[in-house]
Amino acid sequence: MTVGEHLEELRTRLIRGIIGFVIGTAVCLALAKHVIFPIFTWPLQAALVKCGFNPQLVYTEPAQPFIVYMEISFVCGAVLAGPWLLRQLWLFVAAGLYPKERKMVTKYLPLSIALLIAGELVLYFLVLPVTLEFFFRFGSSVPMIGEAAHVDPHPPTTKPTTVPIFRGDPAPPLSEGQIWIDGDRNRFNAYFNGQIHTLFLGSDNLFAPLITLPQYISMVEGMLLAFGVSFQLPLVVMALVRAGILEIEFLRSMRKYVYFVISIIAAFIIPDVATGWLMLMIPLFGLYELGLWLASRPVHHDDDPVPS
Repeated sequence: MTVGEHLEELRTRLIRGIIGFVIGTAVCLALAKHVIFPIFTWPLQAALVKCGFNPQLVYTEPAQPFIVYMEISFVCGAVLAGPWLLRQLWLFVAAGLYPKERKMVTKYLPLSIALLIAGELVLYFLVLPVTLEFFFRFGSSVPMIGEAAHVDPHPPTTKPTTVPIFRGDPAPPLSEGQIWIDGDRNRFNAYFNGQIHTLFLGSDNLFAPLITLPQYISMVEGMLLAFGVSFQLPLVVMALVRAGILEIEFLRSMRKYVYFVISIIAAFIIPDVATGWLMLMIPLFGLYELGLWLASRPVHHDDDPVPS
């Protein structure tokens, strides 16, 4: 292909990639409120409810929910259109590769995608819920200063008013002015003006979580990226050996030092020694060993003689 033909091919792939990204983003814009937001916030809400805190996310500026809504739709749109975008990129790049190079990419690309998805699932279902719960329980373990001094020693002169406690909301119809406590979601409810008004109940400890929407979404996006990249470790190890940069025997002899570096990196990504740190560090150890195993496998070429 001439230079002009390469530029024309690049223009075609870019246009098709942009069209796929726009379609993926449009789908995510339609699903963000009722599907994507609940999926992203489920680990946080589950940890907050389990620790007895308000599961709501707050925002400090009027436009923040809309900005986060657009941001998360663009990110998820790129992820949804990812296979199509990778195909366009591959069709452009493959024209300039040798057959052996094309075979190498097509051979290990599925493994790379599988490792990426595995990293996201490990974070979402294991590391993130346990880490959030650990931090919330640690914060709720600090008592209020001088708490005993605020206890009234005098008995009440009137009988205390009791509020019914439900596992959820009472069955309709609701009467005007009806009040109750939702024991499952730890909130106080009152029905008036035709709708339910809610007051979330917090603990009496010194610290109380107040999580903002942009901070939480940014944290989850960063951790998803970190886990996805970290789980590419086997391919990185294999590439270093296949390219002749490092010898596999050297990597095996440096195993204990590599494990130490991995533990430091995992501690920076998730500074939770008790739970999340171990949940990232141990899989990375296994991924490093997987990389050594892939690098030790013999490489077969198309021009190798076929055994009789």
